[in-house]
Amino acid sequence: NRQRHCQNEIIMSAIFDFSSLITVILLLICTCTYLREMRPNIFDSKVEGQQNQQQQPQTLALRDRTGVPGFCWKLSRIGERLSPFVGVSCGLMGIHILFIK
Repeated sequence: NRQRHCQNEIIMSAIFDFSSLITVILLLICTCTYLREMRPNIFDSKVEGQQNQQQQPQTLALRDRTGVPGFCWKLSRIGERLSPFVGVSCGLMGIHILFIK
């Protein structure tokens, strides 16, 4: 009985709890999309400076989208292109957190 009682008190981080992980991912997508909407060059200032070198846009976009700024750029593109689905997902996650969890 004591072992069962101790297992209920374990606090899980967002990495191990699936609903919290989805919430964190949705918040990252929304935040990166908002930041890119407010400041369009925040994630691609390095790429904008190199476009004058007459390189192909596809290879340039694939090569320079690395690291944290590249990850944020990709999240913002997901938010831009899938905005209706992201909005519905945020609404459903809010309902889940308020009434189910």
